[in-house]
Formats: sequence, C-alpha cells, structure tokens
Amino acid sequence: MNNQAILDELKRLYPDAKPALHFRDAYELLVAVILSAQCTDERVNKVTAELFRKYNTPQSMLTLSQEELEKYIFSCGFYRNKAAHILSASADIVEKFGGRVPETLEELRTLAGVGRKTANVVYSVAFGGDAIAVDTHVFRVSNRLGLAEGKTPEAVEQALMKAIPQKDWSSAHHWLIFHGRRVCHSQKPSCRTCTLAGLCKYRREHPDPDPV
Repeated sequence: MNNQAILDELKRLYPDAKPALHFRDAYELLVAVILSAQCTDERVNKVTAELFRKYNTPQSMLTLSQEELEKYIFSCGFYRNKAAHILSASADIVEKFGGRVPETLEELRTLAGVGRKTANVVYSVAFGGDAIAVDTHVFRVSNRLGLAEGKTPEAVEQALMKAIPQKDWSSAHHWLIFHGRRVCHSQKPSCRTCTLAGLCKYRREHPDPDPV
C-alpha cells in the first residue's frame, strides 16, 4: 500500500525524530507550543530559556501582567495574543485543574487560548497519548505526498488518522515535520534528492522539467 510505503520511508529517514522545543514538564511544553505559532523553535527556545527561569508554573506565570509577559515574548511575534492565551490557560489550569495541566485531550481543549493543535501536541508529547498535531509542515507535506489531503488542518488531521495506524500517530507527526524542514520546503521542495519522490503525488504532478 502506498501510504505504508511512505510511512516506512519516513520512519527510516527520521528514526529519532522528536520535538525541537525545550521543556521540562507539561506546563513548559504548553507555553512553548503556544509561543511556537508562526515562530521558529529556535527563537522560542531562546525566549523560554529566560522566561522559565522565574515563570515556569501557572501560578508564577500569573504573577506577571500581560504587559510584562509581552516584554518577555515580544520576539516570538503575535505577542499580545500569545500573552493573553498563556495567561488565560494558566488561570484555567489553576482554577479548574488544581494547578496541574490536564492529561486528556477533552480537558486540554477546554483551556482558554488552547487550540486543537496545541492540545494534540501536549497530549501526545507530555502524556504519551495518540494524537496527530497538524502544523504548517504536517499540512504541507501530507497534502503533497498524497498521504492525507484536505483544505484545513482539521481535515488533514482526520485524514491522517485514517491513513496511519494509531500506534504511529505521534511518531508520524514528527516524521512529517522533519521532512518538511529538511527536504519538502515550502517554497522550493528538494524533489531531486527526496527518496519519497517515487511515491509522491506532488512529484507526479510536477515532473522535473530538466532532469539530471
């Protein structure tokens, strides 16, 4: 089956794929993922290295005003919205969950400012749950390969859940991210060097006009 062949090759290429964000517990991961929206993991790691020295629990985070938090995270972009989301989620964790990040998808998705992708990442990475988080890399690579096609992240997530065995959901999320970062770039995918080219829908539809 074409899907399984794609998955097998991704697993071969990236056997040690794991999150690039730096975190020590579920709360730090939650904050880092919120900050990572439309921002590089490298930048987020620099910001959280300073932020988490003093503010690495929901209780300590809530001692900051929104304006104070914005100064810490300014370089991550969209800092006003991200600061509001972090403080809202932190308040929910303290008030509704006794200060601990909830461990189920359903409860994670109730946190203010936490969307489906963020909840899926925290659930799978921090708590070992089966989930597929669709970021820009996963969305792009899944559609290009033909592994899972859809016009929205949620549609791609649902398609990936059907195309991939449940035990591989979390791993496949990281395989697809790594492939998007290293080979299947947004503007200019490296199709000539891609070992998945023979299985790829995008490559079939965009043959090399000048093969070597």
